[in-house]
Amino acid sequence: MSSTMPNGISERAIAVAESVTLAITAKAAALRADGEHVIGFGVGQPDFPTPDVIIRAAVEAVFDPSNHKYSATAGLAELRAAIAAKTFRDSGYEVEPEQVVITNGGKHAVFTTCQVLLNPGDEVLLPAPYWVTYPEAVVLAGGIPIVVETDDTAGYRVTVQQLEAARTENTKMLIFTSPSNPTGAVYPVDELRAIGKWAFEHDIWVMTDEIYEHLVYGDSTFASLPAEVPELADRTVVVNGVAKTYAMTGWRVGWLIGPEQVTRAAVRLQSHMTSNVGNISQRAALAAVTGPLDSVAEMRTVYDRRRLLIHRLLNDIDGVTCPEPQGAFYAFASMCGLLGREIANRKVVSTVELASIVLDEVQVAFVPGEAFGAPGYARFSFALADEDITEGLSRLAALLG
Repeated sequence: MSSTMPNGISERAIAVAESVTLAITAKAAALRADGEHVIGFGVGQPDFPTPDVIIRAAVEAVFDPSNHKYSATAGLAELRAAIAAKTFRDSGYEVEPEQVVITNGGKHAVFTTCQVLLNPGDEVLLPAPYWVTYPEAVVLAGGIPIVVETDDTAGYRVTVQQLEAARTENTKMLIFTSPSNPTGAVYPVDELRAIGKWAFEHDIWVMTDEIYEHLVYGDSTFASLPAEVPELADRTVVVNGVAKTYAMTGWRVGWLIGPEQVTRAAVRLQSHMTSNVGNISQRAALAAVTGPLDSVAEMRTVYDRRRLLIHRLLNDIDGVTCPEPQGAFYAFASMCGLLGREIANRKVVSTVELASIVLDEVQVAFVPGEAFGAPGYARFSFALADEDITEGLSRLAALLG
């Protein structure tokens, strides 16, 4: 058997780009292992433990023999019903349990949605800056990402006019997210409705990522696209999960919500890929989505304080500008004022190089904007302690000063 690819590896596997966020985190971890005091603004992960009530539910589930067996591919019936109820509670979007499919985290929901909806050559409108996994999931499904650029002057929000200019006869889907990873942008309701009505008018599917729905600050409010534009519901897939809201990134429970023809196809696909999500994690997720939101409110209060801190400290650095984050737990800063400068005897030509210099010189990790389709920018997570935010940005300021 012969192959034109090295060691027989498929073109598909070779074409997938490594997650830059995880790569930065791995490099930072290696430096820590060598004894360095690295401050990491890279990975998007709450620094809080999973709430005790959720952990207790998981412990009880371990001792229940019914959780030791295979369960339904689509997810535990109780969890699907609870997510349908939680969705209506939190966003006003009313769905049936049959419209819910439990997935192995939010990434799996994104991947499955693309596999179910896209055919080779279908174009997907992808506002940038975007989460690193979106274009890879589109390409793996044979789709073509069509990047629609936004910047800090527009609050990192795409307009209907931009989307219409990018639309062609091959446009199949729009990927929409609010609150946004990586920018922290939150769309006002009127802008969200306008985008939804435009998508409906042109028969465009929308995958809307709502995983940061509870993390909004100040005067910003979360709104769900299919709740605000009900006529679009039959062409919308909502992806979500417990990772960010409940500090459960390691439990790997996400879900997708869509029309039943989509969820039936998703279940068929998942039955050959993963079967059911781990039952213990599903039981933990059930406790999360049916429980009170007190712990979520406490975490949000802390994030709110940190976002104001990181916003101030970033803007105090000469050559760096950053809009105030409105949601999620990221600040997305323009580093364009630093490009072309010499730092630590190295000329900075890109934010990829800048991130490498900063990590090497002062042991501070952030993710360069190239990972999100936004060269010249950088993402800083504020899901870390106040003192680490202050120390890390003090190091950065000293290096750049």
